[in-house]
Amino acid sequence: MTPSPPPARSLRSLLDHRFGHLIGAYGLLALTALLFLAFSITLPDTFPTLDNISAVLSNQSIPALLALGATIPIATGKFDLSIGYGLGLAHVMTMHLVVTQGWSWPLACLVVVLGGAVVGAVNGAVVEFARIDSFIATLGTGSIMYAFTGWITDGARIVPGPHGLPAAFTDLYDSRFLGLPVSAFYVLALTAVLWLLLERLPLGRYLYVIGSNSRAAELVGIPSRRYVVHAFVGSGLVVGAAGVLLAAQQQIGNPSVGMDHLLPAFVGALLGSTTIRPGRANALGTLVAVTLLAIGLAGIGQLGAQFWVTPLFNGTTLIVAVGLAGYAARRQLRRRRTASTRPRHPASH
Repeated sequence: MTPSPPPARSLRSLLDHRFGHLIGAYGLLALTALLFLAFSITLPDTFPTLDNISAVLSNQSIPALLALGATIPIATGKFDLSIGYGLGLAHVMTMHLVVTQGWSWPLACLVVVLGGAVVGAVNGAVVEFARIDSFIATLGTGSIMYAFTGWITDGARIVPGPHGLPAAFTDLYDSRFLGLPVSAFYVLALTAVLWLLLERLPLGRYLYVIGSNSRAAELVGIPSRRYVVHAFVGSGLVVGAAGVLLAAQQQIGNPSVGMDHLLPAFVGALLGSTTIRPGRANALGTLVAVTLLAIGLAGIGQLGAQFWVTPLFNGTTLIVAVGLAGYAARRQLRRRRTASTRPRHPASH
């Protein structure tokens, strides 16, 4: 028998589902392109220029790295609120070791990055083994890190001597590659590593299963505690590296600089979970989100917005991001439930 054509209603439902999937997965990417086009038309002499693009990439590299670092524990359903404090401590510790203690800059950078991993392991252990909610645990450890930052600096800035910092150290951030700031390529490299880790390796699948249902993960033999600790270690490594780059960028030790990057990082990570892979944290989505934020901040800045517009923009975007992330997760759950309860008809012969 020749199978009958699908009913018009079923075809319409399929098209609606496809359209909804495309909007959900790539709508934010399209909005990013439209926003860049809108600012380019409004500010044709300043916005779509190579100098402006280079400045945006340089200024937003640290928030982008932090957002990618925050994405790792978010994949497991945990939140690392200590990343802002950790960035400040890593940044100050780098300057302290190089300027005050006279260490060679490669050794200082290595110690700081490894120290970030240790801090991440402590965060993971407190969350998983002490059974403290990740919000509370990482806020507590972050406050402790802020105390260490104040103790190291005594509340004052660390300023290099008359000869400044080694040129090779500052070149970690200030140099260019293919005509663009090298810091932008750090962001691309980290995005590629996280994409491979989360989307193509078993570790990434384990993290997503834990984030979806940690109890189910334990039942199928996934050691949730161990992998959550690994996620926090990964976040700590990124924060340590970002602190080193922040020191190379600012070239002074500012004990209060880290918290300025906390909100943009979480906005990028949460907004990124609404695109490319809606409903779950993912590296490509985070990259799209931080690009959208960078374009928006650069555009409103060139339009002459007041200083308070930036925190207003970040806060509003965070609320929208959380709402969209929740909607995407509920939509994905409804789709799974519908697929599991849909009756199966025997095949026609």
